[in-house]
Order: sequence, then structure tokens, then C-alpha cells
Amino acid sequence: MTAELHGKTVALLVAPEGTEQIELTEPRRAIEDAGGTALLVSTQSGRIQAFNHLDRDGTFAVDTTVTVSKAGEFDALVLPGGVAGPDYLRTVPAAVAFTKAFFDAGKPVAAICHGPWTLIEAGVVRGRTLTSWPSLRTDLRNAGATWTDRQVVSCRNGPNTLITSRGPGDLKAFCRALVETLRAPAPAHRLV
Repeated sequence: MTAELHGKTVALLVAPEGTEQIELTEPRRAIEDAGGTALLVSTQSGRIQAFNHLDRDGTFAVDTTVTVSKAGEFDALVLPGGVAGPDYLRTVPAAVAFTKAFFDAGKPVAAICHGPWTLIEAGVVRGRTLTSWPSLRTDLRNAGATWTDRQVVSCRNGPNTLITSRGPGDLKAFCRALVETLRAPAPAHRLV
């Protein structure tokens, strides 16, 4: 464990059910291994049910909810993938508003796999370059984004740094880009 992210707190926003477990646990581990704090944020308190593709996997305790916490309490946001979890999150106004607040404050956001669905609903992808699970390509293009098939994309053409990856096979590059972005000196943020 290093201390390069000491004092940094990152929100990992997940639905009560349907998050791809490895896309939650690997970024969480990378943040914590670098000395940061990773808090699990959901739409309701209790425990969330993660999945390994379509099969139930582990459960994880929720640290806080989108109705209790604000973006101003965190240094960055991570949106893990899975199909069902991100699809649910984009239907919850409080989750969408929580996500958008990170863009409004100029804070880094990282989304992997189907995670960008919440970004589309928040209206924050227009003019940005992203990657995702290939089935989101048309959704992202229709929302005004430029989609590219790359392992990781760090887009700084907007109010914040937006890190995206395609899926579990890209987790090493995704986590590395996330930690490197958080390690950089943070610009002044507006409180949200």
C-alpha cells in the first residue's frame, strides 16, 4: 500500500443489484492500495448484490446513499458496469443528479462497460470522447459523444477528466488511469 492518494475519497456508485463485481472490486482495491478511501454509494442503504456476468456473486455493504451524500464530499466518482445495475441507475433521478454534480464541480469521473448509460442520462457526454462496452456505441453517439474502441480513454475536453474503458479485460489500464488522474494536483472545485 502506498500513500499517493492519502486524503482522497472516491464514490463508487452502484445499483442495489446488477453491478459487475470485478468492475467494483478492482477499482476499489486500486484506490485503497494507493492510500485513498473508496465508499460504496447506492440508491438505498443495506447491501448490494453484485454479479459475475449473469450469475449472482458477492454482496457488499453500502456506505452511503445518493440521497444522503453530495458530490462535494468526494474527490471523484467511479461508475462500474454490468448490464442491470447501470440500466437501473439511469432511471433514478437522484443517482443521475449525483452523477451530473461531479461534472458540474469539475471532478474526475470514471465509467467502465455499461457505466456510461448513467452519463448519457445525466446529459454530460456531448462533445466528449469515450469508450464503453460495444453495445453502447450507438447510444453514446446519439447522445453527442465520439465513441472509440480503445482499452482506456481519458478525455479532458470538458469540465473534468472523464475516464472510460470497455469492460473487465481493460481493468488494469482503467485502474491505472484512475489512480494517475487522482494523483495529479486537483483544480479548484465548486462545492455542490
